[in-house]
Amino acid sequence: MLLKTFGWSFAITAAGLALAGILWGWQGLAIVAILSVLEISLSFDNAVINAGILRKLNPFWQKMFLTVGILIAVFGMRLVFPVVIVAITAKLGPIEAVKVAIQDHDRYEQLVTSAHPAIAAFGGMFLLMIFLDFIFEDRDIKWLAWLEKPLARLGKLDTLSTVVSLVVLLIAATTVATSVPVHGGSGTVDKSATVLLAGIGGLVTYLIVGGISGFFEDRLEDEEDEESEEAAPAAKGGASLVGLAGKAAFFMFLYLEVIDASFSFDGVIGAFAITNDIFMMALGLGIGAMYIRSLTVFLVRKGTLDDYVYLEHGAHYAIGALAVILLITIKHEINEVVTGLVGVVLIGLSFLSSVVRNRRETEPGDGSEAKAEVSSGV
Repeated sequence: MLLKTFGWSFAITAAGLALAGILWGWQGLAIVAILSVLEISLSFDNAVINAGILRKLNPFWQKMFLTVGILIAVFGMRLVFPVVIVAITAKLGPIEAVKVAIQDHDRYEQLVTSAHPAIAAFGGMFLLMIFLDFIFEDRDIKWLAWLEKPLARLGKLDTLSTVVSLVVLLIAATTVATSVPVHGGSGTVDKSATVLLAGIGGLVTYLIVGGISGFFEDRLEDEEDEESEEAAPAAKGGASLVGLAGKAAFFMFLYLEVIDASFSFDGVIGAFAITNDIFMMALGLGIGAMYIRSLTVFLVRKGTLDDYVYLEHGAHYAIGALAVILLITIKHEINEVVTGLVGVVLIGLSFLSSVVRNRRETEPGDGSEAKAEVSSGV
């Protein structure tokens, strides 16, 4: 099971490190290895969130997540995306932007870093919406009941997540965004308008992609309920169900990719603390991204989220923390170690809480019935 799931990750790691050693020597190999560890530490909560969504998809879309999805993650977000950001912010043509990325590493780093306020606002708002929609939903299983119960009651207001996000965005735009330090120079610059525009873009992206995927998922569940109630479903009904399942899966896959993109923002920016070589970054972060995706599939196939029911809660709290950290980094620099540790600690605590819950559930009798309840997430 372990080798089957992580086999490609191990192979790509060996090939990637060997390539780094050949191209850049021992120093390049070490940098690529460090970047891989950085990406894994920053994105472990991403794997848990992805697993919660991926388990709803069939094996075909799970394979798409590991094949087409990893190409988007590595080449799209770790290689192409920073170059696109440079082209837009510096008003360069695509070819010129590529030349800057390859030939002028210092200028490339400066241009990408100067675009950080917009990137942080977009990703921060998208991730904040994920956290708020989770925490405002009334769930049967609650980790921090003293906090989640009152928030679930407040969550009965349908637009509360959007309102809270907009308030947070306004606060960020009128505080940290008003005096952003100039990269590589002295003085500050006002990025309020940029942060507002990018933050609204992140919010709109979440509402569109998340809304469409949720709509098709609900429609699919309704169709399945109707099919189970009918003794002999009509042929037309069966055909629509297949088509609807395909649409639902596609938009959920798209939603997964947007989530992964939002999680990758801090890794791409943080990588500049280690190197400004675009190819080293793409290789190191790509190796880390491959492990995160393999870990996602592993969690789905092992049913880990069903066995340890608070893991998903811990991951969403980590997402909320990351969203706030991203908004703070518009002005203030926060070490990547701190960002990574926050997520690891929250997920670790949720895992330990799940273990304690499982032991408590098995204490009354022989444990067979309780184990069944725990594994089913009841």
